[in-house]
Amino acid sequence: MVVRREKKVRKQRGSRFYGWGRVGQHRKSGTRGGFGRAGMHKHKWTWVLKHAPDYFGKRGFKRPEASTRKLISVNIGTIAESLDEFPIERDSSGRIVVDLTKIGRVKVLGGGSVDKPLVVKASYFTDKAMEKIKEAGGEVITIVV
Repeated sequence: MVVRREKKVRKQRGSRFYGWGRVGQHRKSGTRGGFGRAGMHKHKWTWVLKHAPDYFGKRGFKRPEASTRKLISVNIGTIAESLDEFPIERDSSGRIVVDLTKIGRVKVLGGGSVDKPLVVKASYFTDKAMEKIKEAGGEVITIVV
């Protein structure tokens, strides 16, 4: 790359103000219209319209944390593989009853496979999970907590 020796700054070496007039003219934020977001509603308004039109105003709302329901989601394959980690019992016909309402609001998802007849109690089920449990000879019981 060619070195440009006749730059403006080369000519200004030896001067005190480098083309800015008095000392204070290049010192603070007067030439740029303030620090940061200063002047966005005033003298920088045209910049806002062009580059950040959504900067001002509100949009939508944020739901309070307390009003949202927290769900624990578990795949049906995980339940079938590791039964010892969930609260289980046996019913009168000998099927395994997995009561997921004891660990809170649980949604059973349809991932994985079921090879034994299970009776699953939970708050929510996906259609795929219900289908897989019933195909294996099990039963789905929805309990609202």
